[in-house]
Amino acid sequence: MSDKHSQFSRRTVLKTSGVAAAVGLAGCTGGDGGDGGGSGTENEVEVVHWWTAGGESDAIQALIEGFESEYSDLSVNNNEAPGGAGSALSTEIQDRVLQDNAPSTFQIWPGGSLQTYTESDVLADISDSVWDSEMEDAYKEGVRDLSQDDNGNYVAVPLNIHRLNNLFYNVDVLDSAGVDPSTLSSPADLLSAMETIDAETDAAPMAQSTQSAWTVLQLWEDVLVGEAGVETYEAVLESGVEENEDAVRSALQTVVDYREYFNADAGSVAWDEANNDVINGEAAFMHQGDWAAGQYESSEGFDFEDSWDHVPFPGTEGVYHIVTDSFVKPEPNPSPDATDAWLSYVGSVDGQERFNPIKGSIPARTDVPDDAFGPFLSRQREDFDNSNAQPATIAHGTGVSPQVKSNFEEAFASFAGEWNVDRTYSDLTDAF
Repeated sequence: MSDKHSQFSRRTVLKTSGVAAAVGLAGCTGGDGGDGGGSGTENEVEVVHWWTAGGESDAIQALIEGFESEYSDLSVNNNEAPGGAGSALSTEIQDRVLQDNAPSTFQIWPGGSLQTYTESDVLADISDSVWDSEMEDAYKEGVRDLSQDDNGNYVAVPLNIHRLNNLFYNVDVLDSAGVDPSTLSSPADLLSAMETIDAETDAAPMAQSTQSAWTVLQLWEDVLVGEAGVETYEAVLESGVEENEDAVRSALQTVVDYREYFNADAGSVAWDEANNDVINGEAAFMHQGDWAAGQYESSEGFDFEDSWDHVPFPGTEGVYHIVTDSFVKPEPNPSPDATDAWLSYVGSVDGQERFNPIKGSIPARTDVPDDAFGPFLSRQREDFDNSNAQPATIAHGTGVSPQVKSNFEEAFASFAGEWNVDRTYSDLTDAF
């Protein structure tokens, strides 16, 4: 192990990884979809990522094809590390960094998720080699901030942005209940609307999965933003749970109140299975990231605006609660110049125009043409451009460190089983 990586010790990995118990640190392991080792040539970029399913796989392939067309003298070793929305990738990367066998680049949520690597000084400063002034001008300040370490150096390049604070709905169900979603201005208004839907229709007022902690955690996040505002939410992210006790408790209680109106099988289905209830007219609302729209758009006869639509989660108008993916440059790097080329392409108009319409996300750059994006994503882009706040998320790893994220997930796993506000509040005070 090199002196440079002495901080990135076995203890650091065990402390910061949410999947520590599964990490095998004795040797070097590779992703299921790649060769597991370094690229072996300075003209080949080994790209490790977790996009292995459906449109995700198609999207990264489109990005790779664009890169190899732009840089004809370079090639990509497409190394997939599927499983657990990044947990398998985290395991692989941390192991390989320990062995001084890092790939050229890997996918990671920016912001808090970078902490494991920035504190150990294993990510290159790409401020000069990748982040020129033209690229800086194309990113909103909040997204740029997530790409920097504590010293203000750029260490990541965001490729896309997903929105978390969407409230999707079945148009026919709401019409039958006489509910106008545009009038919902607070989480309490949403509860009242669900009460009306419950009384006037046979549909479940809200499709929700409580099978995994993250689905409940992200709902609580947006209830907190909707009730207390972005400033309070961000104060909580800065370990301010006890300083904002009333707001934290209130949001927990609101989620408990919502629970009465979830689909009956919420505890035994995944989020996408619950989302089918909206498509089938068996549920009215769905709070979820904009990846949920992919199911709607692939459902025959279930058309945007006619059959389904969305509004910002009540109380979060003007907020774009972001989930973003990025790529980084670990050090030492097997192909430094080629990696810089990859990162520059990830941050380019062409790269983001190829990737995002397929992925179902909006570009991290604000200057990518709208032509390739359908009406839903075009509306999301307009909302992003007009947003006055872009807070990071706990559930998807950008707002807090990996350890704090893991602690929040443990708290909400218990919450989803017991719905005990007092116990969960106590757990959250210990999360930091």
